[in-house]
Amino acid sequence: MKTTAWLASSMLRQYALGAPRRTKSLHLLAARGERVSFQVSFFQPFLKPVPATAVALCRSLRVRVRRVGHVPVPHFNTFTPFDERDTEARIPGYVPDVLYPENSFNAPPQEISSFWITVEVPRSAKAGQHEVVVELSCNDCPKTRLVATVEVAAVTIKPRKQFRITHWFYADALCDWYKVQPWDEAFWTICEKYMRNYADHGLDMIYVPMFTPPLDGVKRPTQLLGVRQKGKGTKAKYEFDWTNVIRWIRLARQCGIESWEWTHLFTQWGVKHAIRIYRDTHDDTSLLWPADTAATSAVYRNFLAQFLPKFHEFLIEHQLLGQSQFHVSDEPHGDEHLANYRAAREMLRELAPWMRVMDALSDVRYGKEGLTDTPIPSIQSALEYVDARLPSWCYYCCGPRDRYLNRLLDSPLAKIRMNGWLFYRWGFGGFLHWGYNYWYKSQTRQMIDPFVVSDGLGWPGWAYGDPFVVYPGSAEVGPLDSIRWEVFAESLQDYALLQTLGVDMNSNLLKPLKSFQDFPKTEVWINTARRRLLKEWM
Repeated sequence: MKTTAWLASSMLRQYALGAPRRTKSLHLLAARGERVSFQVSFFQPFLKPVPATAVALCRSLRVRVRRVGHVPVPHFNTFTPFDERDTEARIPGYVPDVLYPENSFNAPPQEISSFWITVEVPRSAKAGQHEVVVELSCNDCPKTRLVATVEVAAVTIKPRKQFRITHWFYADALCDWYKVQPWDEAFWTICEKYMRNYADHGLDMIYVPMFTPPLDGVKRPTQLLGVRQKGKGTKAKYEFDWTNVIRWIRLARQCGIESWEWTHLFTQWGVKHAIRIYRDTHDDTSLLWPADTAATSAVYRNFLAQFLPKFHEFLIEHQLLGQSQFHVSDEPHGDEHLANYRAAREMLRELAPWMRVMDALSDVRYGKEGLTDTPIPSIQSALEYVDARLPSWCYYCCGPRDRYLNRLLDSPLAKIRMNGWLFYRWGFGGFLHWGYNYWYKSQTRQMIDPFVVSDGLGWPGWAYGDPFVVYPGSAEVGPLDSIRWEVFAESLQDYALLQTLGVDMNSNLLKPLKSFQDFPKTEVWINTARRRLLKEWM
């Protein structure tokens, strides 16, 4: 019996029960400084697992091989038209997503298996064609040799600028998965691996859990700032220890992160209460005030009146103020929340007139009234801000679905690859997503197994593939990338390429991008557009 092997692009998932292909060669076009990917897939015909190994070699480019793993997806995500799903998807079933750092394994019988090949093109690489030779061994069959050609263009991609990207980074998830305590040495060792992965995928702003993030339920205390309280109520006096905050910032900087978003100062979905602040991160009962303390109460105002000036001094001392964004409350909606937000914002303006705030919210009134300095609307309403000429970022989370942009486990990879193109098209200032490593049951402290559960046990409200983009590897390895995460990072390279070449947002090239629903969603369009940029634009 003979193993059938082929090459595939990074924009087409290779499902275990899909149809074998016959592609023996592949041509990729890259700028200097880019990272490109492709797959080596094979069908092994034996009736038992057999050892398989892939070795990739290139004299002039750096090459990495990883094994593609599969995760269960019980259903399609809701409200997504049939023609907007991954057309090859075998759902309910297993979806290729997690990337394991190994180039050999026992390949299961009579299934398609794949290796993910990542090629890094140095900025010093010579323009022209470079061959990546992949040798696949399967059982005792003769080795299969496949060749991918990476054509390096004369363009050298420049670092992205004036477009920040942040994903919420959950320190509590690292603590709970790896069974370490917040801020002990074991935690910092693991945290560094995740921060490096975060920055390596094009993200340049990170959430700083100065206080425990008031996001998605009552979380395990993970508060970087030490707070000492003397007295109670409106007469309480506070002292602050910035040691762990400084360490978080220094580590993030070492990993390549250069801007900061700070903890929301009021509770999520309503702006009703003061956030939970603790005297002791290891003690859930050490709250400085009751959990139902009102957002603009005298007790919380007294705390903020003492904390905010010290915070301002800290930001200036460590040269952070100009690279910082601050939050009031996440996703307020409706008239009651708007009134609460106004009151909280007014208190902050009085106590901290230097503070510029940004929040995920979609009602255009926040922008028109100037309540939020940097509004972050959902992509469902983001173009309302564009039409009103209100500078903004954008975001998506579990929705919108339908024909909208997203990066779920049933989103076609070519659609995910369009993220960077669409962000560039309307000149947004940044993109926020809530799910870098949320490995919990929805709004609880109950951990899930992310290799089995991808919706926080919240489907259909929560979507498969939305809560996280990395899987937890061993403490020695750190995060395991997902295919979605790799393709998203490649889309950010497309953004940087457009910016490097000075492409006008209203150019004919980008006119087919009409909205976050109506845009090209095929590999052919992406490859054609990139070829035009890399071969003709200059």
